[in-house]
Amino acid sequence: MSRQETAQSPVRPGQEISVTVHGLGSSGEGVARYEGLTIFVPGGAPGDRLLARVAEVKKNYARAALVAVEEPSPDRVAPPCPVVAECGGCQLQHIAYGAQLRLKRQQVVDALERLGKLSGVTVHPTLGMEDPWHYRNKAQFPVGWRSGRVIAGFFAPGTHRIVDIEQCDIQHPLGNRIMAEVKALAGRYGVRIYDERTHTGVLRHVLARVGRGTGEAMAVLVTNGPDFPHGGEIARELMARIPALVSVVQNINPARTNVVLGRESRVLAGRGHITDYIGDLKFNISPVSFFQVNPAQTEVLYGKALEYAGLTGGETVVDLYCGIGTISLFLARQCREVIGIEWVEEAVADARENARRNEVHNARFIAGDAAVEMPRLAEEGVRADVIVLDPPRKGCDEPVLEAIAAVAPRRVVYVSCNPASLARDLGRLAGMGYRTVEVQPVDMFPHTAHVECVARVERVDG
Repeated sequence: MSRQETAQSPVRPGQEISVTVHGLGSSGEGVARYEGLTIFVPGGAPGDRLLARVAEVKKNYARAALVAVEEPSPDRVAPPCPVVAECGGCQLQHIAYGAQLRLKRQQVVDALERLGKLSGVTVHPTLGMEDPWHYRNKAQFPVGWRSGRVIAGFFAPGTHRIVDIEQCDIQHPLGNRIMAEVKALAGRYGVRIYDERTHTGVLRHVLARVGRGTGEAMAVLVTNGPDFPHGGEIARELMARIPALVSVVQNINPARTNVVLGRESRVLAGRGHITDYIGDLKFNISPVSFFQVNPAQTEVLYGKALEYAGLTGGETVVDLYCGIGTISLFLARQCREVIGIEWVEEAVADARENARRNEVHNARFIAGDAAVEMPRLAEEGVRADVIVLDPPRKGCDEPVLEAIAAVAPRRVVYVSCNPASLARDLGRLAGMGYRTVEVQPVDMFPHTAHVECVARVERVDG
């Protein structure tokens, strides 16, 4: 921001101001106003009166740090995590869970109205969890060395400084146990810890995966190269200490990168995968497999998608961005045929294997671009009665939406992890002859700012 713009702003960096929080931003920060200027304050809860110190001033908004809660919101609670402010992973732990669910629904309502320019859409109350803790079945802990001991935890927001933790309250207890035991064993065996500044050392990350439906656990030890002194001994001791461990794997990642996993994995003890379920569908999970991190809520999410698809048994369903086929296999049991389209070839291979493993014979999977493959299917005479799509966070590219409209399914079921891109795409579909009837938010990630949605969209002339 220029000096002139700063001079015109009602606030300046370093200034302390008193503000009342009236909403939440898309990243979970409190939103307030000061003399007409929007102020974002991480850690604020709607209804709070806060003393905040301005950190950054832009043309249309400012960011501020929470100094003190002058008058707490009725929904403010004491977060149980001792490092919640340092870690930054749980942006909403200071807000009562029932209020989190209401605020996430409001986030969806606001996005549909402001970004999608949609009105009259029913947005249902957010479907939450009975126990919104310890739900994550996958954890990735960077490992470091500080004050003569091994540490592990999470990177502080916007940095590569590790916040050392004893446990994370949203991780499965087995994930926390794996992290703690690896720290202890790495220290006892004198494993050299990776230093990203010098690109030296051995142990970089600990990844833990847990099968909630089976109780099986996997530990993945990510190393800076193939050499792993005492790796076999550590693996055997881990399995002896944690009976639920059925797999200990070394993943080799010698690259200077922020990507956690490398291309090569070696089994150190046990087998190379664990097994888990979504509903009664069975999946084998390797170190690099994509699998939803909250299977309990995934079942809720997919159940709602199945309901919105309105299948009677005779339909052809096209599942776009199908990944490893989890939604496709749910749909296949209630329709004539499912065709999954996914551009990642490895995921398509997994989808085919998952169909085989679950004895689903009416699902087929295509590796390719949805905008190209859908018209090709239409040329082959395939008529899609329902299209289900679960795109990445950025949403759909315009050609994909145009291809959907050209195929003209009676119904579209849109699964989204980002209310903003969902609202934008639903607005585009409205201009192509489709009406959004209802949206169901689902809380897949309690205590964070994320919210998943399922939207039921119907052709206006259908």
